[in-house]
Amino acid sequence: AWTGEIRGRVICDVCGDSSIGPEDHALKGAEVAVLCITKSGEVLNYQAFTNSKGVYRVAETMPESDRWVSCIARPISSFHDRCTRRGNVHRAYKLAYDLPSGFSRTVKPFLYKPTSFPTYC
Repeated sequence: AWTGEIRGRVICDVCGDSSIGPEDHALKGAEVAVLCITKSGEVLNYQAFTNSKGVYRVAETMPESDRWVSCIARPISSFHDRCTRRGNVHRAYKLAYDLPSGFSRTVKPFLYKPTSFPTYC
């Protein structure tokens, strides 16, 4: 059997500067969708939510002949009370999945911006 994993983070970009700094924080409960295409051409759709550290994970064990070939990860929503606007320039990240069994790919963080910025920004 083959096992693969995709993981990433979702961050509240408090000042909306598109970089992760000390004022930014992880978003718990943010929803992320991951679509993967297998060697056999099947499209698999996964849904994940971030933990208290803003980390989401999608993992699958399947026959080597049906393993993932490529995947796309995209943010769906943030349930944070203030940080709800998508902040990334890219709406999704596409990645080839050519790793052996047991390895994982890490996706760049997805950023959300608050509806209004603090005065210290």
